[in-house]
Amino acid sequence: MPKSVVMPQMGESVAEGTIVRWLKKVGDQVERDEPLFEISTDKVDAEIPSPSAGVLSEIRVKEGETVPINTVVGIVDDAEATPAKSAKASASAPQDGATADKPAAPASAPQGGATAGTPAAPVAPALARAWSAAESRELRLSPVVRTIAREHHVDVRNIAGSGDGGRVTKSDILAYIDAGAPVASASAAPNAATADRPVSPGAPLLAPNPAAVAGLGADKYERQPMTVMRRKIAEHMVMSRRTSPHVHSAFEIDFTKVDEIRKAKKAEYEQAGGKLTYMSFITGACAAALKAVPIVNASVDGADILLKKEINIGIAVALEGGLIVPVIRNADTMSLLEISRTIADLAARAREKKLKPDEVQGGTFTITNPGVFGALFGMPIISQPQVAIVGVGAVEKRPVVLDDAVTIRLRAYMTIGYDHRIIDGAIADEFMQHVKKKIENWDE
Repeated sequence: MPKSVVMPQMGESVAEGTIVRWLKKVGDQVERDEPLFEISTDKVDAEIPSPSAGVLSEIRVKEGETVPINTVVGIVDDAEATPAKSAKASASAPQDGATADKPAAPASAPQGGATAGTPAAPVAPALARAWSAAESRELRLSPVVRTIAREHHVDVRNIAGSGDGGRVTKSDILAYIDAGAPVASASAAPNAATADRPVSPGAPLLAPNPAAVAGLGADKYERQPMTVMRRKIAEHMVMSRRTSPHVHSAFEIDFTKVDEIRKAKKAEYEQAGGKLTYMSFITGACAAALKAVPIVNASVDGADILLKKEINIGIAVALEGGLIVPVIRNADTMSLLEISRTIADLAARAREKKLKPDEVQGGTFTITNPGVFGALFGMPIISQPQVAIVGVGAVEKRPVVLDDAVTIRLRAYMTIGYDHRIIDGAIADEFMQHVKKKIENWDE
């Protein structure tokens, strides 16, 4: 029986993905869980496994195309598929994403809007995809907003909503249109003529910036398009800053005690499949603090606060050209060894593009570690829909005054960025005091 291959959701807020390349071609035999194609999102670049063994009989979404999650991108026939059947499927399944008995999808139609013998679609292709993405993000578009978007061919993904939970309102979309924002078209180019207008609440997340090239000849710079991951990260960070009023606090924390434990147990942990790093201790300390101060383990939905019942901590992993955030689930129930093993496993598979979809979803809190690159501390941006993020600076020896004497201790700055809509400074500082106390007085 044919098995549909769909675009997976690689993260809680991810609504679409881009096919980077197909690792198999039509007619190829595939095994269950064998890598089938590679995707890119704002959360992760990953190889997606085949849902079943058999023959890849159709490729419906070509390389370079972006589609909403749960879109059928290909078909795998069961393992009993005969060579004749596979050959027939190969001949009848065009590589541009359309099947033989099905008209070409609007996304692959010429920019004129229609294929030969097919009437033009009433809605711009990119707009149709934008609506699906918006629905997946639960933006809750009203009928009025949908109508305006359809009539003006507006890509709602480019609008930062001012309504509850980031919802795009009628005033947002009208302000976006009044600002001369680009429409949802595959051929739409940046509108430099309107770039000097004031930025409205509904301005595109990545607006053109004529000042960047003002006075420069074409031979004075090289224009390089962002990768899919880089563009999605950029959009998500701009959206987060518009959504959450960010405030940061910084604490200096003593790592001398945990460093002694780390050195004493390093070999033991390695034999057990773990890698005892400072991040292992930090994750354990943050898990305990989230349990003690549950408002930090929450989300905002309009005028409601959603207190999460699970403590799922995302650990940012740097990659070439971006980063991904695999999630440690129920971190508060794990031992230091279990946390150590999980971090090592997730980080390794993240760099190998072997993460599964559910391993980058459901995070309730994030830790990022710019200190590994030498930074003293960072002021990270919250990963929506979370309400807090911790940044870890370089752990290094510093002179410290203890009992009126100068001594050398291993110290690091740790910062917390928090959403001031529901977290005040006193709450954030209480959370960090729990983290500080746990790290400085580790009892294992």
